Amino acid sequence: MNPITLEPGTEFRTRPRAMTRERMRWYVDAQPTIAADDGRVHTQPPTIHDDDEYARSQGLPGIIADGMISTNWIQGLLVDVFGAQFACRSRLQTKYIAPIYEDQIVTACARVATATRNENGASVYTLEVWCEDDTSKKLTVGSAMVELPV
Repeated sequence: MNPITLEPGTEFRTRPRAMTRERMRWYVDAQPTIAADDGRVHTQPPTIHDDDEYARSQGLPGIIADGMISTNWIQGLLVDVFGAQFACRSRLQTKYIAPIYEDQIVTACARVATATRNENGASVYTLEVWCEDDTSKKLTVGSAMVELPV
C-alpha cells in the first residue's frame, strides 16, 4: 500500500524566500550556457529579467523574474511531498498572472483538490498549485496531477 494518503483540502507550502537578483540572473544565463556546453557562462542581450534599464524601457519598474523560476519552485515542492514518483507519473501546468520583482518574498503552495484510486489501485491526486507573495497575492497559478502506484 502507498505510504502517502492525503485528503482533499490538505495544503503544502515551501518556506518563504526572496527572489534575488542572483537567482534571476542565473536563470537568464542558464539556457545559452547549457546550449554552448563549453564550460563558460554565456550571457544574453539585455532582457526584462536581468537589466533594469531595459525593463524600465518596457514599462516595468525594474527587472522581473522569469516565470519558469516560480514553476520550478512549485515542482520542487511537489517533489518534496511526493518524492521521485512525481517525476514519473505526473503533470504540472502553470500560468504567470503577476510579475515577481527583485527581493519580493515568494512561497510555493499546493492544495489537494481530489484524491481517488484508478483502475490499477494507484492513488491519483489532483492539486491546485500557486506561488504567492508575503501579502498572499497569487503570482503564478496552476494545477498538477500525481499518480502514485500501489
